[in-house]
Amino acid sequence: MKYIVVYSKTALKEIKELPAQYARKVFKKTEMLAENPRPPGCKKLVGSKESMWRIRIGDYRILYSIDDTIKIVDIRKIGHRRDIYQ
Repeated sequence: MKYIVVYSKTALKEIKELPAQYARKVFKKTEMLAENPRPPGCKKLVGSKESMWRIRIGDYRILYSIDDTIKIVDIRKIGHRRDIYQ
């Protein structure tokens, strides 16, 4: 069963601020999470209060959470790797 991908207001704003080439890649990758929310190469973040996952796109990272009971992937933050984990 497919998941529904939802974006936080912060994530949408961050996508708009990305360079165009990365914005397209990020959007494509996030939409693919509907099919498989845990794709090869994703990592579960350690130390966060809630269950957060991340995927890489070059120097950029997408942080998201997965709710398996209601089949939702919640995109929380998108940004450069030097800034995203703060």
